[in-house]
Amino acid sequence: MNVERWVRVIAGTFVLSSLALGYYGNPYWFLFTAFVGLNLFQSGLTKWCLMDKILIRLGVPER
Repeated sequence: MNVERWVRVIAGTFVLSSLALGYYGNPYWFLFTAFVGLNLFQSGLTKWCLMDKILIRLGVPER
């Protein structure tokens, strides 16, 4: 898998995990869901994503 697919998998995992934690645990976890969504929105507008940089440094192929 390339960087773009990993970013989607990681973001989806974060969103689903934080939704479950917010529902079954503390509602403040919903703020993490909002943070992930805001980061995805910002990434779509600016074409810059910190997770891209982290994954590339870890050796995940870009394409």
